[in-house]
Amino acid sequence: MGREHWKKIWVGSAGNMVEWFDWFVYASFATYFAGAFFPEGNDTAKLMNTAGIFAVGFFMRPVGGWLLGRVGDRKGRKAALTLTVTLMSASALLIAVAPTYSVAGYGGAAVLLVARLLQGLSVGGEYAASATYLTEASAPEHRGFASSFQYVSMTAGQILGLGLLLVLQHTLSGEALHSWGWRIPFVLGALGAAVVFYLRRTMLETEVYETTADDGVASEQKGTLKALWAHRREAFLVVALTMGGTVAYYTYTTYLTKYLSNSAGLPKQTATLVSFCALIVFACLQPLAGRLSDRIGRRPLLITFAVGSTLLTVPILTMLKHAGSFWPALGLSLLALVVITGYTSINACVKAELFPTGIRALGVALPYAIANALFGGTAEYVALWFKDAGVESGFYWYVAGCAAVSLAVYLTMRETRDIDLGRVGTDGGAVPGQKRGQAGGSPERLPVS
Repeated sequence: MGREHWKKIWVGSAGNMVEWFDWFVYASFATYFAGAFFPEGNDTAKLMNTAGIFAVGFFMRPVGGWLLGRVGDRKGRKAALTLTVTLMSASALLIAVAPTYSVAGYGGAAVLLVARLLQGLSVGGEYAASATYLTEASAPEHRGFASSFQYVSMTAGQILGLGLLLVLQHTLSGEALHSWGWRIPFVLGALGAAVVFYLRRTMLETEVYETTADDGVASEQKGTLKALWAHRREAFLVVALTMGGTVAYYTYTTYLTKYLSNSAGLPKQTATLVSFCALIVFACLQPLAGRLSDRIGRRPLLITFAVGSTLLTVPILTMLKHAGSFWPALGLSLLALVVITGYTSINACVKAELFPTGIRALGVALPYAIANALFGGTAEYVALWFKDAGVESGFYWYVAGCAAVSLAVYLTMRETRDIDLGRVGTDGGAVPGQKRGQAGGSPERLPVS
C-alpha cells in the first residue's frame, strides 16, 4: 500500500477514533455519573436509567444514518465525515457542562438526553461514511485490511477512554470522580473532535466516488430512500448480518466493565483493567483478520464468528460471572473478543461491497443503524433488565440466539471479496465464484487512489 492509501486510512481512522471515544466514555464513566442526574435509589436502577439514555442515542442512529448517508452519497464522503465530527464535538461539550440533579433536578438528565440524541445522529452517519471511505480509498486486494482499521480506531477510542478512566481512578479519590472527575473525558473529547474537524477539512475524496458515473443509480436519486428501496434485498441483508455481531460486540466491550463489577463482583479498577488489556489485544487482531479475508474471502470469517458466538456465549458469560480475579476474567474476555473478530474486522467492507457507489453510504448507514438501534444499543439495557428480574442467564441465551440468526444469513449470502466497487449494481459487477479481476468478464477495475 502506498503513502496516499495510508494517509487516507490515518485521517479516516483518527476521526473515527475520536468519535467513538466520545461515544464510549459515556458507558465507561456511567457508574460514576449515574447518581449525578437521578435521585437516590437502587444502584442497578440508576444504571438502568443511564443505560436507557444510552439506548436512546442508538434510536437516533437511523435518523443520522439517513441524513448523513444522504449527504455522503450526494455531497461526498468528506462532507459527511466533517459534519459527523462537528455534531460529536457539540454533544460532548453538552455532557461536560450538564447540571446535576441537585442543581437542576431532571433538567440535567434532559441535557444528557439531548447530547445523546446528537451523538446518535453523529455516529449514525459516522459508521457508514467511515466504512465507505476506508473501503473505497483502498486498493481492491487490500479492502479487507484497510476497512479493518474502522474497528481498530473504534476500539482505540474505547481504549483511550478506559485508559483515562484508569488514570483518574488512581489520581482522584472516588468522591472526586463521582463529583466532577467524570466530566474530564467529555471536555477532552470535545477538544479532540475540534482537531479532527480540521484534519477532515483537508482530507481527499475517494477516486471511486469522483469517477463512478454509471453504477445503476441515476444522479437525481443518489442517496435517496427510493434508490435504497431498489436495493432492499441488500439492505435487509445488512440488518440480518449485523444483528449477531453488534449484540456480541457491545456485550464484550461497553457492557463488560459493568458486568465484571456489578455481577462478577470485581473491584471497579480491576474490571476496568481487564477491559483495557483485552481491548488492546482485540485492536491488534483486526488488521490480521482483515488481511486474512483478502486472501480467503469474507464469509469464512463471518461463519467462524457466528458458530463460535452461538456455542460459546453461554459458557463464557457463565464462567466470567465466577471468574473472581484479574487473570481468569482477562482470559475469558480475550476468548470472546477473538471470536468476535471474525465479524468486526470485515463487516465494514462487506456492507460497502453490497451497494453501488451512488447509494453506498446510505445503504450501509440506514440498515446498519436500524440493526444497532434494535440490538446493539439495547444490549446493555436488556442485560440489566434480566439481572433486575433475577434471571441474568437469560441474557446469555439472548446473545447466543442473535448470533444463530446471523449464522443462517452468513451461510446463504454471497461472497463479496471480488466485487468491483465501481460497477456494483450493473451487469459488469462481479459474481460469486469469479476470480480477481474478472468482474463481468473484464479484467480491469476502476482506479482507486
